[in-house]
Amino acid sequence: MVLVKGIEVACAIIERDGLVLAAQRSAVMSLPLKWEFPGGKIEPGESAAACLAREIAEELAVGIVIRAPLPPSDWRYPEFAITLHPFVCALADSRPLRLLEHRAIRWLAAADLHHLDWAAADAPVLANYFRWREEKAVGHG
Repeated sequence: MVLVKGIEVACAIIERDGLVLAAQRSAVMSLPLKWEFPGGKIEPGESAAACLAREIAEELAVGIVIRAPLPPSDWRYPEFAITLHPFVCALADSRPLRLLEHRAIRWLAAADLHHLDWAAADAPVLANYFRWREEKAVGHG
């Protein structure tokens, strides 16, 4: 049996004015040009929430406010395994986002998110986000 390296990652589903932020990975990143929710690797001893605040500041030069955690999801790629710790967030202020690592960003209506070519690990995160939105809409969240 081949051991697969496991990575713990926090990611932000950032909502603004009824839209959701999607970020496109650069051509030199692993999973090049795939779309994802921004975030990054959780450092040893760091909480997922603290990681997310640090990573969003590093990647987009903005602060965030965490609104709700979503269930973690596991995904196994051939080269590595990943556990994503997603959080629904809002921007902390009105500063413009700066692309420091990603190739592009898009603000999309939730219903349009499925049109992007997402990294496979984000599929369960999207499903949990849509479930969370439905529960919130009927008053359970």
